[in-house]
Amino acid sequence: MRGKSDENLRCDCSIVHQDIVKKVQGKMPPEEMLYDLAELFKVFGDSTRIKIIWALFEEEMCVCDIAYLLNMTQSAISHQLRVLKQARLVKPRRDGKNVYYSLDDQHIEEIFNQGLKHINE
Repeated sequence: MRGKSDENLRCDCSIVHQDIVKKVQGKMPPEEMLYDLAELFKVFGDSTRIKIIWALFEEEMCVCDIAYLLNMTQSAISHQLRVLKQARLVKPRRDGKNVYYSLDDQHIEEIFNQGLKHINE
């Protein structure tokens, strides 16, 4: 059952405002770019990946360190790091037998800061 406030938000007009539609169409990114953006946001939809990214804000870390920090198996962390790497959110660095992960670039922290700002409003 819909509340009264929902009914007030429904648009019953049949007139398409062509000027507005054309203006917005002209500024819309290509479909493929919007798809890629949606895929990026899906990666942020997992709390384990969020925790990993948060940890990497502070310090470059190896799988063992991240697994210990998050109380998870190395296998589970490796799987999540693979997803993050495919999304170009983290990058590996080999040092002898060890592989250390860090954030791929500064944009990731900016995305997080904007998200935190939004949820704290």
